[in-house]
Amino acid sequence: MSKIAEGLLYSESHEWVKVDGLIATIGISDFAQKSMGSIVYVDMPEEDDEVVKDEEFGAVESVKAASDLYAPVSGTVVEKNEALDSEPGLLNQDAYGAWIIRVKMSDLSETESLMDAVAYKEFLDKQA
Repeated sequence: MSKIAEGLLYSESHEWVKVDGLIATIGISDFAQKSMGSIVYVDMPEEDDEVVKDEEFGAVESVKAASDLYAPVSGTVVEKNEALDSEPGLLNQDAYGAWIIRVKMSDLSETESLMDAVAYKEFLDKQA
C-alpha cells in the first residue's frame, strides 16, 4: 500500500502539490515512485521557465522505464531541487520530502481540480 500524505493535493498523473500562498511545491507521489522502481535521473525545468497545467514539464527515469512529469498547476519555476541532479534516488527514499520544483502559480483556482488525500486514495483504489 502506498503512503498518501495528508495536506497535499494530487493530480491523476500522480504529482503532488503543497500550496503556500502563490508558491506550489511539486513532487511525485509514493505510488509513482514505487511504480517506477529505482530512480536514476530526473529531468527538470530551469528557474524562470514557464509550466502549464496538464502539460509535460520534465521526466523521471528509472532502471525500468521513463515517465513524463505533468504540471498540476501553471506558473513560473522559482526553484528546482538541485539535490536530485546528483541524487535522484531521494525520490525513492522520501517521495513527499524530495520535491522536484517550486512554481509561482499564475492561477490559484487551478488547484480546485486537484484531489485531496481522501479522493486520491479512492482514485488509487479504483486503479487497482
